[in-house]
Amino acid sequence: MINSAYTPPLDLIRRPRRNRQNQAIRALVRETRVHVDDLIQPLFIKDGHGGPEAIASMPGVERLNVRNMLAEVERLAGLGIRAVALFPQIDPALKDARGKYAVAGKNWFFAAIRQLKSELPDVLIVADVALDPYTDHGHDGVLDPVTGDVANDETVHILTHYATLLAAAGTDLVAPSDMMDGRIGAIRDELDREGFTQTSILAYAAKFASAYYGPFRDAVGSSTKKGAPALDKRTYQLDPANLREALLEARLDEDQGADILMVKPAGLYLDVISAVKAGTTLPVAAYQVSGEYAQIHAAAKAGWLDLEKARDESLLAIKRAGADIILTYFAKDVATDLK
Repeated sequence: MINSAYTPPLDLIRRPRRNRQNQAIRALVRETRVHVDDLIQPLFIKDGHGGPEAIASMPGVERLNVRNMLAEVERLAGLGIRAVALFPQIDPALKDARGKYAVAGKNWFFAAIRQLKSELPDVLIVADVALDPYTDHGHDGVLDPVTGDVANDETVHILTHYATLLAAAGTDLVAPSDMMDGRIGAIRDELDREGFTQTSILAYAAKFASAYYGPFRDAVGSSTKKGAPALDKRTYQLDPANLREALLEARLDEDQGADILMVKPAGLYLDVISAVKAGTTLPVAAYQVSGEYAQIHAAAKAGWLDLEKARDESLLAIKRAGADIILTYFAKDVATDLK
């Protein structure tokens, strides 16, 4: 008769659970950690003196005027976040088909960067290089009058000028997000000619034509009018199905002088992050985009997920895939918890 009270031990040499039995041992053997030094906080900036504006699709994220932005960056620095990515919301009255305000000397965004660099010189400033905040059609460049598609070379010419103006204002890392062919080399050449040899290029090397950018476009005001079809950027952003093409883009950007390669979005493209990491000696960044942030918040609000645990797991996955740097709207909250 079998004695049900006694279970003989299995003859096991390896028992992996020994390294999981309590918090102390789990922490000791943990392979991947997200540090505050890994994080860049994106911020949306607006002109004028109006107070912070909540972005409905991005809980906890606001558009800030310059004064509010300076105070927020100071708070972030106090938490250990030493880099911010700035995105301007441009008044529709200043937009046109060519995005001319992007390279206007009176562009208030340049003044905001100068003020931030003057008051908090140790904070790294990342500035997006694309025309979508400035064009009235919302595309990342100027449109060819015949085909209606974004004109690659003409757009690159404007972006090189814009990147140089951003560098002159005090930007530490210009971040071309437009996915035009040849723009990294053109920007590097122009920066060097103008004496900005120390300005880095954080290249959106593999930016996919993702459905997860909607809240961001609301935040910067580049989305289409309500009821109109969503912008189709598939002629310049990457096909989500293509890994090899993403690696080609990353290699081209590296060859043209990029200092950091970025994959965007992050969570849906962990395989791309891993493959880019394996193929370069440059630092690799990943952007946890607005839709990724919004879906975690939405599921948590519905009671389907634990917000903090889902947030932390999502960031660990991005880091584990190979990202050295993570742009995330969760940066401030994570830094607060780590502190």
